[in-house]
Amino acid sequence: MKEIVVSGIRSTGNLHLGNYFGAMKNFLKMQHEYHCFFFIADYHSLTTHPVPTDYHSNVKQVLIEYLACGLDPEIATLYVQSDIPEIPELYLLLNMNAYVGELERTTSFKEKIRKQPDNVNAGLLTYPTLMAADILIHRAVKVPVGKDQEQHLEMSRTFGNRFNRMYKTELFPEPYAFNFGTALVKIPGLDGSGKMGKSEGEGNAIFLGDTADAIRKKVMRAVTDSGPTQPNQEKPEAIRNIFLLMEAVSTKETLAFFEDKYQSMSIRYGDMKKQLAEDMVAFTAPFREKILALSGDEEYIRKVVKLGADKARASASETLKLARQAIGIRHF
Repeated sequence: MKEIVVSGIRSTGNLHLGNYFGAMKNFLKMQHEYHCFFFIADYHSLTTHPVPTDYHSNVKQVLIEYLACGLDPEIATLYVQSDIPEIPELYLLLNMNAYVGELERTTSFKEKIRKQPDNVNAGLLTYPTLMAADILIHRAVKVPVGKDQEQHLEMSRTFGNRFNRMYKTELFPEPYAFNFGTALVKIPGLDGSGKMGKSEGEGNAIFLGDTADAIRKKVMRAVTDSGPTQPNQEKPEAIRNIFLLMEAVSTKETLAFFEDKYQSMSIRYGDMKKQLAEDMVAFTAPFREKILALSGDEEYIRKVVKLGADKARASASETLKLARQAIGIRHF
């Protein structure tokens, strides 16, 4: 039997090259090797009070972009978190045995209350419990998470083990972090430092749905310098980033050509950025075309969402039934 993997997907923010070369390429491989549950975490976004008019459209766009990247709803289980009522019920059951002190000590809660001091809601406090419910509802053993989520995963183990002890059951296995066996590829942004991401500014990221003109404009504004002043000079961070971006989307021959130009002090960054822009346009074109096609196919999107909800609920309802039995909740 294949091991169960659960991974959440943010319900806001378009996919960019950093997402694709990071987790997405591994998701595409994992869906064939494990029993994967990928969900769009729309309940989690409620902690920041999203605008109602954007809420549904954001979820739909994220779903479309993951499908465009190659997630197969017939193989993996791809669903919207709010379509699974068993998740909030398990969240409630876990909250009954989650303690305020341990929730208040989480790093994410401390950071959130600094960022939104006027909106310190119960959802922020109990975010780790909802994340635990997302994982435990399918009794997952592997969870792809970054460093910033490791504490939440540890709390998921704590809540699952506590439930098992209190109700004398072995219902929940211990989930652990899964890093795909390889280091994730980190794609730098266009601002000369750091990683690619929307939080660093729209112009810092190349989104999979960007038009060709938008990509060209963004790349031509990428940070560079006046050029090397001696042969074989070490590249400053901004220039290393440009080469890393080219390594991701261009041919080896193209990369070698500009590497030689840099080492011989004859590089023209304008030419390099023009080439990089065209390579990015070509690389993202298949995704852009699929996103446009899927955006107009409402019937297929509804079919995907229903299929995902049906498969996820089959798993979730079995877990919740066993959890209720362990506690002693019965219908009269």
